[in-house]
Amino acid sequence: MLWIDGDGCPKEVKDIIYRAATRRQQGVTLVVNRFQHIPKSQYIKMAVVDAGPDKADNYILEFVQSGDLVVTADIPFAASVLNLGGVVITPHGETLDSENIGERLAMRNFFENLRSEGQHSGGGGSFNAKHKHLFAAALDRTISRLLKK
Repeated sequence: MLWIDGDGCPKEVKDIIYRAATRRQQGVTLVVNRFQHIPKSQYIKMAVVDAGPDKADNYILEFVQSGDLVVTADIPFAASVLNLGGVVITPHGETLDSENIGERLAMRNFFENLRSEGQHSGGGGSFNAKHKHLFAAALDRTISRLLKK
């Protein structure tokens, strides 16, 4: 199963996932706090949760199983998915795992502290064609690896 933490996920990433799910006949669930258009497919469904912090994350954590793939940019949420045996890819095409999640959490917390102290720390950068390509490649590699298991 593939899960999309959908409200902050770029449309281009969702479109790549929808095509891959249909082509590989894999189930995908888009979890959002407001209705979004999804293609008609027996492999694609949407779960609409209440608006609020971590509502979509908590929904996914309730149902995710070991070996499921989750697409999210939320680093603390990604760590929780990894603790449950899930696999995580960010919309920018980075695969998160037990070897790099600690560093990513530390960086996230560092920048969060800077922001809370009123210091501007920049942003993660906008989604672009390079990220789209990196995501598509990471998704293909990950799905292939998971299907072999």
